[in-house]
Order: sequence, then structure tokens, then C-alpha cells
Amino acid sequence: MKQIKIDPITRLEGHGKIDIFLNDDGEVANTYFQIPELRGFEQFCVGRPVEEMPRITTRICGVCPEAHHMASAKACDAVFHVEIPPTAKKLRELLYNVFYAGDHTTHFYALGGPDFVVGPDAPKAQRNILGVVAKVGLEVGGKVIEMRRRTQEVIKILGGKNTHQVTSLPGGVSKGINEEERKLIEEHCKWFVDFGKFTIQVFNDIVLKNKAYVDLILSDMFSMKIYSMGLVDEKNRVNFYDGKVRVVDPDGKEFVKYSPNDYLDVVSEHVEPWTYLKFPFLKKVGWKGFVEGKDSGIYRATPLSRLNAADGMPTPAAQEEYDRMYKTLGGKPVHATLATHWARTIELLSAAEMALDLVRDPEITGTNIRAIPTATPTEGVGIVEAPRGTLTHHYITDEKGILRKANLIVGTTNNYAPISLSINKAARGLIKKGTTVTDGILNTVEMAFRAYDPCFGCATHTLPGQMPLVVNIRNKDGEIIQEIKRN
Repeated sequence: MKQIKIDPITRLEGHGKIDIFLNDDGEVANTYFQIPELRGFEQFCVGRPVEEMPRITTRICGVCPEAHHMASAKACDAVFHVEIPPTAKKLRELLYNVFYAGDHTTHFYALGGPDFVVGPDAPKAQRNILGVVAKVGLEVGGKVIEMRRRTQEVIKILGGKNTHQVTSLPGGVSKGINEEERKLIEEHCKWFVDFGKFTIQVFNDIVLKNKAYVDLILSDMFSMKIYSMGLVDEKNRVNFYDGKVRVVDPDGKEFVKYSPNDYLDVVSEHVEPWTYLKFPFLKKVGWKGFVEGKDSGIYRATPLSRLNAADGMPTPAAQEEYDRMYKTLGGKPVHATLATHWARTIELLSAAEMALDLVRDPEITGTNIRAIPTATPTEGVGIVEAPRGTLTHHYITDEKGILRKANLIVGTTNNYAPISLSINKAARGLIKKGTTVTDGILNTVEMAFRAYDPCFGCATHTLPGQMPLVVNIRNKDGEIIQEIKRN
């Protein structure tokens, strides 16, 4: 048996490697997407005052600290049994939607975009943000940088810091905004909406007008029929901050809709001996291995799954794009993994529109921004949609609020099984008997996981914050006969 190793995999946060095993005929026998680092974040939080968690958990990851900040604050609200004031909720949602717009911008242009803009077969030295700028021009590159600058400015106003925010705390927020700040944020949000529409057009021009890319998106090797998960509001529209978690089956029918407190009734975690990351699955369906279909408990929690799980978008321009995507791809649900990039641009636009609505709300400059907790702390669960999946924080404390147990199911963890399955399907589709395994083929295999925007920094904490990749090719005896590395 021959082995191909991709190590390190690139353009994502964290560290991982892919092993591809070939049989004697040169066909793919199996693949393993391995996360070789220990996480353990929950354990070293035990013994801390729970009110510190919204600030501690932002250190899990430099990519999406806002998501952990919000999920943690919501869990603390539940621990202290406190209902936060409407203005505080709107300030949190405003911050979160601005973060979403900026985060999706990073993935679309810097991480996922190079595969389409410069091409999966382009020299690897060009498959990065500089290659994208070289291809689309300095003006577009300048817009992307300006988007990031503006979102970071707003996040600093609302969150107290550009990274590792500090303003959300049990019962509300520690800082409101005045009318001068509101007007400044409103101008930025107008710009975000224009940028969202611009990004939709970029996707139309570069991806949808290229038949080879459309064929790749619709190909069987990048398709997977499994359950879809996402947070929805009371009208079953996509919501990033609040609501219930809805799961639809591979045919698009509602399977379950649950409140955060009930997550343990729905989701369980499977363990494999060859990786430190767990594999969440739907408890009522069960773990059936790395297989597709209604009888498999594997589900996705991604931009595409959120759109599949919802009945629509909360804002008008995003709703138009939502309708257009499903009309173009043949209706709901869509199972094309690479269409996740399209869904991500729709969410970017929706987040920008939502932020503009919130900053124009008369209550946003209110001064009642925190309800001081008075109840004895016990246990609480907070759920938000991180850009890369449903994020759950669950805390149990003693009567003094000292953390006794913590459980985090981060966005990427939800997607570990579907990512592994996607890699397997892509490898089987691309590597056949007699195939010369090129860097372009390996990069196309990587596209299968890159669509998920995975962040193993949340789950594993690699010190350099980089994502090296190794691909091993093993023979039938498990011996490595080829190793390809990227640093």
C-alpha cells in the first residue's frame, strides 16, 4: 500500500495533516485527516471565577475571539439567571455582525479565494492574498484592506479592543455608545453593505462565469448529502447571535429545533484513537462511521448549512441572493461543499445589512446597558453561530460562581467528520490508478476542507498560529513511500 501525506495543510488556523492510503491498484483505499495537537482549554478554566470566562475564552483564538466572547457572555447570563437589557443585546449583536462581515471577508479573499482567483493549479507561491491582488488589481486589494480596517475600528469601539474583546459581561455590556460614535459606525456600516454587494459581484464574475469552476462545484466528489445545522430566529431566518438551533435532514425537512439548554439531548461526541479532536454527531441518529445519508448522524455547521437549515435571510438584499443561489443550484437543500463560498458571501452581505439596521435603532444609544446579577450562580449554556460553525459554551459553577466544569463545542469541531469525509471523496475523485500526484491535485484535495474555513486554533492551539500540512502516501503495509510537506 502506498501513502500520500499532506503536512502541513495550508490557509487555515491551527495544525493538521492528511494521510492518503493507496491500494495495490493505485486507487485510494482510505484517508485520515489528523489533528495531532492536544486542546485541553476547558480543563485549565476550571477553578476560575465564571465571570472571567468572556475575557479568558477570547484567548482561545485570534481569528474569532468575538465568537467565544459572545458565547461565553451568553453562558454567563444563563449561569447567573439574568436577562440583559434590550440596548445591551443590540450592542452585542451590532459588534457581532460587524465581526462577521470582517471575518467572512478574510476567508473569502485571503484563504478560500486564492483557489478560484489564481486557480487550484497555479504555483503555490501565487496561491495567497498577494496572488489574489496581482490577479484582480490593487484597487480591489485596497477595498479588502479597507474593509478589514473599518471593521476593526468598529469592533474596538464596541468591544474595547480590536482583538480579545472585554465589554460583554454577565448581565449586559460595560460600555455603550454616544451619538457621535453611532454616526461614525453608521457611516462604516453603509460602506460594509456596499462592500458586501461588491463581493457578491466578484463571486459572480470570477467563479460563476467560469464553467470549469461551476462544474467543480457541482461535481460528485465535492458533494455530500448529510444533515445541516444552523441558528434561526423565531421566523426560522438565519441569525448569528440568538435563537434556536435548527437541524434539517438531507432532504431539507426539519429534524429537530432545540434551545441551547437542550444541546446534550441532541449532540454527542465520538472519539477516534488517531486524533485529539472529537467527532460530534446527532445522538438520535447515532454514529455510523464516516458515511453520508439520512441514517448517518454526521451533520455540517457551515455558512451553507445555515442557509439550508433556515427558511430565509433576515435582510432584503441577502434574501435576494439567497433566492438566486438556490434557484441557480436547483433548489434546497444544496449539498455542494464548494458552494459554501457562495453562501459565505451572502452571509457577509446579510451581516452588513443587519449591522446597519442595528446602528440605526433608536435604542442603540440607550444608557440601560446592564442588569446586575443577583441570583445564585448554577449552570448555563450559551450558543452563537461562529463563522465556521455552531459554537456552544456550557459552564457549571458552585454557589460562589467558581467554575467546576466547562464544555466547549467549537464551530470547526462540529465539522470534523464532514471535513474528513469531504477529503476522502475528493481524494478518491482525483487520485486514480496511474495518476501523477502533483501539487495542484493536492491543493484541490485541500479545497475540500478549506471550504469549511476550519479553525483548529480554537481546538488545538498551535503556538505559531500557522497551519502546516503533510501528505503521506503509504503502501499496503502502512510504510510511507512518499511524503510531501508544506511549511
